[in-house]
Parts: sequence; C-alpha cells; structure tokens
Amino acid sequence: METLADRIDRVNERIQQACRRSGRKAQEILLVAVTKTLPAERLLEALTEGLTHFGENYIQEAKQKIEQIHQGTWHFIGHLQSNKAKIAVKLFSMIETLDRLSLAEELNRQAELSGKVLEVLLQVNEAGEDSKSGLPPDQIPSLLEAAPSWSHLRLRGLMAIPPYEPDPEPSRRWFRSLYQWQGKWQSRFPDLDLSQLSMGMSHDFETAIEEGATIIRVGTALFGSRS
Repeated sequence: METLADRIDRVNERIQQACRRSGRKAQEILLVAVTKTLPAERLLEALTEGLTHFGENYIQEAKQKIEQIHQGTWHFIGHLQSNKAKIAVKLFSMIETLDRLSLAEELNRQAELSGKVLEVLLQVNEAGEDSKSGLPPDQIPSLLEAAPSWSHLRLRGLMAIPPYEPDPEPSRRWFRSLYQWQGKWQSRFPDLDLSQLSMGMSHDFETAIEEGATIIRVGTALFGSRS
C-alpha cells in the first residue's frame, strides 16, 4: 500500500529530475500541496511528512482547517470574491489569483486594517478561457502600474492555469509564454518584484519547471484522485 511519504518522495524525485534537465536547483521550486476537500487529519499527516505550504480553493472550507490546525503556510488558489477579502486576508499568506484592480484595492484595505502585508500573484488567463479567472496579458500592465500604491500588498509575480491537456507537452507553449511575459513586464516595471511564477500541477509540473516555474500546485500526485 503506497503511503503519503512514498508519494511525496516520488513528487520530489520528479522535481529533481525536471531541475536536472533544465539546469536548475530543486531548492528553487516551492511545492504547494493542494488540499481542497481533504479533512484536517490528512493535512496533519502531511505536516508530519514535511509538507508546509498548502493551497485551498474555497474560503469556508479553508477557514475550518486553518483554525483547527494552526500550522502551515496557506495559499489561496481559487477565484476570490471581493466580499471574502477580509477573511482571506486573515487566513492566507498569499493570494495567487489576484485578477482585478477592485480586488487588489479591497485586499489592500483589509490588510492595512489587519496590520498585515499580504503576498499576491497576478493571475494571467493567456488562452482567454471563459471557464477560468484571470486577466488577458494585455490587461496586466494596468495592474502593474497600480501596484506601487498597494501599501499592504507585496506583489511577488504571476500565476496561470493553461488549458487542460492530458499530455503535458501542449502546455509547454503556455508555460514558456508566461515566462516570456514575466521577462517583458519585469523589464518594463523594474521596481516591481515579479520573480515568482506559479504554474504546473500534478500531471504537468515537470514541463512547467523546465519552462521557469518557481511554484507548483500539486494535489492528485500527493493525495490521489478526489471526486
């Protein structure tokens, strides 16, 4: 029977192999364990096995776990409604899915009220999929121009979810494109920190690493399929 420790070892080996192929170091890659629908008991097991960063998609579900566990570093990776900004600021260390100016302003306001600096990533919807949140690339600069005014948000980079393909190879162009956008925007806005790229999931994170990912969001490869 395969254990969580076994699956973590396999994921880490896949990370190391992808880094070797691309001339990178495994220490450059942050593994975020996607824990939506998992009970708190599974997260406590994950903590004992060395996982420390967790990604949640839903505010209320995350709230119950975070308040029960009181450990770990938490990333919000779902679509965030502005009326949930206050609680999101209290629960999470990073919002990976910032996709509009109004949300940035509300998160900044709530972070200031909480006396907290919140890390954020801008979600880019490169393919223009209606089923996914995020801004098309041509709208990202407007948020980058506004970012210096966010006194209590710390912009760290970009996040994307490419169109799903069972074979990871077709996703390579989307990962490579986001890396190229990162370089262009960093040159245009040199005073901003766009160093982090969150891209790649269980079936395609090796390809994402080869194309520049610094954060990968992995659920199924760690915890198995969930209905």
